[in-house]
Amino acid sequence: MAFINELKAWLRSGSMLAGLIKVNVAVLLAVRIAALVTMLAGSNPAAVVQWVALPAEPHLIASRPWTALTYMVAHYDVMHILFNMLWLYWLGMMFLDYFNSKQLVGLYVLGGLGGGALFVVASMLLPALQGGTLIGASASVLAIVVAVAVTAPRRRVGLLLIGSIELRWIAVATIVLDVIATDPGNLGGGIAHLGGALVGLAYGLAMRRGTDITRPLNRLIDLVCNIARRLRPAKGKTTRKGEQPFGRPQPTEAEIDAVLDKIKRSGYASLTNAERDLLFNASRKR
Repeated sequence: MAFINELKAWLRSGSMLAGLIKVNVAVLLAVRIAALVTMLAGSNPAAVVQWVALPAEPHLIASRPWTALTYMVAHYDVMHILFNMLWLYWLGMMFLDYFNSKQLVGLYVLGGLGGGALFVVASMLLPALQGGTLIGASASVLAIVVAVAVTAPRRRVGLLLIGSIELRWIAVATIVLDVIATDPGNLGGGIAHLGGALVGLAYGLAMRRGTDITRPLNRLIDLVCNIARRLRPAKGKTTRKGEQPFGRPQPTEAEIDAVLDKIKRSGYASLTNAERDLLFNASRKR
């Protein structure tokens, strides 16, 4: 019961990881409800899924361009989303031990785009994949799994019935099992998973060289969010000096110094998510 209460409190927190999980669950519920209403109306419920799933044909993508993004947060099968969200939560928390929340979201989107792109290219080359669709967060989640494994390959994780195992072997086993267990009818999904894994590998290797491949995407997301904020009707609240929009106080020098001292004592990995966000906001302000 304590675990359930802790999980509820975590989901109510403002973390981007929790936000990603809530978006996936919300889209699942919306798709399920819309499919039920469509079925009761005498129409084919599969038509609902087509509006959020990524089609294999480029001309269909041109007519439904939003599917390049919606497919990576959409599910129809309950077990599909359950396993994806468990992996996202588990490896996402590990990812945040080394990187920040914005990089997590950026990699999630890039992994999904990479998986979708490889799926479409493969569909153009393999007639067996033509006419198919892609749905689910698996490519995005695999990008995060591989990125963490590349960043901390020897980090050990305890697995039920198996014991302690290094992250690199978890990533390898996940990819190998994913390829072996791919159903012939879901070959496109297996190819998309491989695309997400390749994006995670590219991210991890690039970060070793000090290059963040999610930065351009995150800048674009920031730009869109800033435009949306400016277009949003004012609520009559003003931003006082020393405060960020929406009443969030900017970090003080004392708070920044305290975080830097903690890094010197225990390393960056010891910081909480709030402390990482404080440091990130302070660096952007400067």
